[in-house]
Amino acid sequence: MILVTGASGNLGSAVLAALRAGGAAATGGSRTPGEGMRHLDFDDRAGLDLTGVSTLVLVSAGYAEDDRVLARHTAVLDAAVRDGVGHVVYTSLTTAGDHLGFALAHRATERLVRASGLPWTILRNGLYAELFGGLLTWSGDGVESAFADGALAAVAREDLADAAASVAANPARHDGRVHDLVGTPVTADQVAGRLGVPHRTIGLGEYRRRLLDETPGLLPFQPPMLASIATGVRHGFLDGTAPDLTDILGRPARDPLAVAVAAASAARPDDHVPSG
Repeated sequence: MILVTGASGNLGSAVLAALRAGGAAATGGSRTPGEGMRHLDFDDRAGLDLTGVSTLVLVSAGYAEDDRVLARHTAVLDAAVRDGVGHVVYTSLTTAGDHLGFALAHRATERLVRASGLPWTILRNGLYAELFGGLLTWSGDGVESAFADGALAAVAREDLADAAASVAANPARHDGRVHDLVGTPVTADQVAGRLGVPHRTIGLGEYRRRLLDETPGLLPFQPPMLASIATGVRHGFLDGTAPDLTDILGRPARDPLAVAVAAASAARPDDHVPSG
C-alpha cells in the first residue's frame, strides 16, 4: 500500500488522485482525513501508525516554523522505521532554492531521510507556476511584482503530482536518487503580456512593507519566505532548467506560463475585468 501524507492539501490530494488513476493501491493520510483515508497527525507522535505501508510519499509539512516542521518530519520518519515502511519518497525543494527562506527545513529533512536507513528518493520540486501567477498583484490598469525581469523555472503543481505518483508506483527504479523537478523559465512580463496588461516592478523594500502592513492573515514566517522568493527570482537564482521532470513523466511538461496566467487571472479583482 502506498500512503500519501498531507492528502487533504493541494499537492498531496493530486498525488493520491494520480496514483489511483494509474491503478495503484494507494491511500491518503491527513489530520482531517476524507473518506477512505487514514487519520495521520504528525503532532501526535504516539498516534502515528504506518503499518502495512510499502511506500510513504512524505509531502512536506512545511506550513510552520522550521523547528516544528522538523519535529513533525522526525516523528513520521521514526514511525516509518518502526512500522517497516519499504521506501520513502520526500517532496523537497529545488536545488536552486538553497538560499530561500524555507530551504533549511527541506535540506535538514533530506538528511533525516538519508539517515533513517530506509530506501529513499528525494524529489526537489520547483516552485509552482500557480504560485508565481498568484504573487502578481493587480493595481490600476495592470499588475505589479518585485520580480523585475527575473525568470522562474516554474512548474505546474499537477506535473509534480504526476511525477511523485510515477516514482511512488515504482520506487525501486529511483532508489537513492535526487530528482530536480523544475520547468521552463517564465517572467512576470510574459504573464502580463498574455493578460494584455502592463507589468510594473516595485522594490523589494516596498514589497516587504506590503507583506507586513497590507497583507492580512500571513503568519510570522511567511513574509520573509515570500520576500526570499522575490529576490531569488529578481536576481536570477531560480531560472535554471533540468531534464528530470520530463524524463519521469515520459511526456512534455504542462506549459507553466499558461498555468501562471490562469492563476493571475483568477486573482483579478472584479473591477479589473473588462466589460463587454
